[in-house]
Amino acid sequence: MQFVSFDVFRTLGFPDTTVLKPEHFLRHKAVLQEADWVLFPEYWQLNALVHGLKCRVFPSVASYRIGHDKVEMTRAFQAVVPEHTPWTRIEANGPQERDMIWDGMSLPFVAKLPKASMGEGVWLIENRADWQAYCERTSVLYAQEYLPIDRDVRVVVVGDRVLTAYWRTQAEQGFYNNVAKGGRVVADAVPAAATELAMRLARELGVDHAGFDIAMVEGYPYVLEFNRLFGNQGLARGADLKEAILEYLQRQSQPQGPNGPSDPGPLWPVAV
Repeated sequence: MQFVSFDVFRTLGFPDTTVLKPEHFLRHKAVLQEADWVLFPEYWQLNALVHGLKCRVFPSVASYRIGHDKVEMTRAFQAVVPEHTPWTRIEANGPQERDMIWDGMSLPFVAKLPKASMGEGVWLIENRADWQAYCERTSVLYAQEYLPIDRDVRVVVVGDRVLTAYWRTQAEQGFYNNVAKGGRVVADAVPAAATELAMRLARELGVDHAGFDIAMVEGYPYVLEFNRLFGNQGLARGADLKEAILEYLQRQSQPQGPNGPSDPGPLWPVAV
C-alpha cells in the first residue's frame, strides 16, 4: 500500500509513506489521489481531501467530525448511549440561558469549552463566581453533572479493536485525571464494562482512532469524551500502535465479502 502522511511523528516507521506538509497539500494532488490512504491530515484539510480529491483518510471522517467539538460529541453520545452519558445542558450563551442552567444544576458541576483537550477548558463550578468566569470565556454554554470519581479509564481504540486500556488517577490538585494535568497512569485491571462501552461507541459512531475517557461510578460506566489524537503515555510500546494501524488499514483495503471483513480477533484483555 502507498501512504501519504501529514504527521511525521505519528507515522514514523510506516512503509511506503510520503510525508507532506499540510500547507503544501494542493501542490501534490496527483500523489494524494494515487495513495491508498492519507494519514493524519489536519482538520481543516478534511473537506478538500475527502470531497474534493476523493482521498481515503485515516483516522476516519467520523473520528474527525465528532471529535472536533465537545458539543457535537456529547450529542452523538446522547443519541447512541443516553443511559451512559452524564446529564448535560447545552445552550446558547445568553443571560436567560446562563440563569436557567445555574438554577437547574446541582453544585458542584462541570463546565467545558466546546474545543479543548488535555484537561484545558474544563472547570469545576462550585459557586456563582466560577460560573460567571466560565460564561465570559465561551460562546456556547456546556454544563455537565459532576461524577464522584477520583480516576477514570482511558480506552484506546485503534481500527475496530481495543489496543489498550488503563486507569488515570487524579492529579494532586484534584479534579483532573488528565496526564497533561498531573494525573498518573495506573496499570490496575480495567473493568470490562469500560472497554465494552468504548468499543460500542466506536463501532456505532464509526470512530477508528481515539482515546475514550470512561468514568466508573459504583461499577457503572459513563462516557466523558474521546480524543482523536491521544497521548502515548499509557501505551506499552509505540510499535504496538503502528502495527495495529497498519494491520487495520490492510484489512480495510482488502475486498470484502457479503458478510464484511473477517473478525479482527479478541479485544484487549480486561477484568471481568
